[in-house]
Amino acid sequence: MYRLFYVISLSIIISLFCSLNVFAQQQADRFVRVAELGQLVDSVNVWGDVNSAGRYLVPEGTNIPELISYSQGYNTLRGREAELDWSQVHLEIKVSRLNQAEQSMEVVYFRYQYHDAEPVEMFDFILQNNDIVTLQLRRSPSLRDYVQVISSSLGAVATSLLLIERLRD
Repeated sequence: MYRLFYVISLSIIISLFCSLNVFAQQQADRFVRVAELGQLVDSVNVWGDVNSAGRYLVPEGTNIPELISYSQGYNTLRGREAELDWSQVHLEIKVSRLNQAEQSMEVVYFRYQYHDAEPVEMFDFILQNNDIVTLQLRRSPSLRDYVQVISSSLGAVATSLLLIERLRD
């Protein structure tokens, strides 16, 4: 009876300590019209770490900073992160464009740190119809991140050792 209790307790404790918090990204099934009626538009997909992902109808000649503004900027809170240290944040913007002549995808990257100025090329890059723009915030791991991973593993190992020791008696 006690062994069953210990095994159940161990499995509950291990699942609590070792479970990963997976946060599903909200589905981007939104269709947002930014351009005025009667205006020539391009349809652009915006994915990733933005506050309002979806498919946007934007005026022709829209550049990347304007599109980021339309999508309400970068998503600063992701998952369990309550506060980002912006000095360690790297921003990556990827624009994918279908080249129908060669039947291939052309990919353009813009990478910079948050405290740096935005690349001038972002302002000169004009979006076209059916472009896919993906934004990603990358943060360097801090000491707190390492401690969280190590403490979870050590807690599971310590609990297992205590359970094995109790079962021997």
